[in-house]
Amino acid sequence: MNHRPTIYLDFAATTPVDPRVAEVMMRVLCAPEAAGNASSAHAFGEHARELIEAARGQVAAAVGCDAAEVVFTSGATEADNLAILGVAEYYASRGKHLITARTEHKAVLDACLELRRRGWQLTLLTPDDSGRIQAAQVADALRPDTVLVSLLHVNNEIGVVQDIAAIAAACAARAVPLHVDAAQSVGKLPLDIAASGAALVSLSAHKAYGPKGVGALVVRAGAGVQLKPQSFGGGQERSLRSGTLATQQIVGMGMAFEIAAREWAADAARLAPLARRLDDALQAEGGVLRNGTAGHAVPHILNLSFEGVEGESLLAAVSGSLAVSTGSACTSASAEASYVLRALGRGERLAEASLRFGLGRFTTAEHVDGATRSVTQALRRLRAVSGYAERPIAHREVS
Repeated sequence: MNHRPTIYLDFAATTPVDPRVAEVMMRVLCAPEAAGNASSAHAFGEHARELIEAARGQVAAAVGCDAAEVVFTSGATEADNLAILGVAEYYASRGKHLITARTEHKAVLDACLELRRRGWQLTLLTPDDSGRIQAAQVADALRPDTVLVSLLHVNNEIGVVQDIAAIAAACAARAVPLHVDAAQSVGKLPLDIAASGAALVSLSAHKAYGPKGVGALVVRAGAGVQLKPQSFGGGQERSLRSGTLATQQIVGMGMAFEIAAREWAADAARLAPLARRLDDALQAEGGVLRNGTAGHAVPHILNLSFEGVEGESLLAAVSGSLAVSTGSACTSASAEASYVLRALGRGERLAEASLRFGLGRFTTAEHVDGATRSVTQALRRLRAVSGYAERPIAHREVS
């Protein structure tokens, strides 16, 4: 019996490690001279430090900042928490008001909600129908006691890109720092942190074909933002993130970011027609709605809602042949419909009956065609059972 391997289209949740990244990590892991603690004064520690600083330079060059501004963390979630909690606590005497969006990643939302439980005030902005937050919305929400605005660059569920430069300008006019979660940005579109105007930027290695367990927070020197550390110990990473640095992970992140900066345009040019091919084929089934506006989105994320099916049944029907998500991997344990899609105005049933397709560096046309077959077969079978007949667009559930 022939068994086709499962097609991986969940690159927005995590990416496989690029073989070129794995190779440099293995060299570090196997090299006796790289075995030292980077905080040690002997030759082994010095070599580890040299490797880490070289990687720091690679990360900085890839995202348009100075190497000294890169603070290594265990990932974007820790970087988000360090930025949000660190700024809020440092400037608590100045004000206790934060601004973010209803469609943010859980790492941002939950950090902000934790502060609200501690007494801070929180403004949650609602995006427009395309999923975007306008700079004017941010400007209108700013108050004398606002100490931080935190927004995603690329939404992890629908792929919509925010106009960070415009939002940063609105924040700068009121001397309020902007924190940006750019975990989904690296390798997907050009990223120039210095030009963006953002004061703090969170980065992740495993979203860019690097290893899991490492990320960074860029703290822009010119922004004049101070942070209260959230971990304490040896004073590593400018005393903002104490702990022994994971040399091989950091080296892997550096190589992953160097490759991403070099190859993002070619990757995007290859992925865009593949995403359109998948979208067009599934739209042909009827009763399929795209979440987020294609004109303002990265090419590697496609989020679709399917009428006439129950979401859990659809995911179960394709799970044997296709690896996709119903939303963020960070909320996959929840049975609730995506809060991101609900914020866009999708009704409960449509939000539940949605799939996020994440294409990536190793996705081929054959993978896309296989995914199309898997979803269309499941869709037709489930709709036949439910007795679904496509309704006029004006009568579809959208809120």
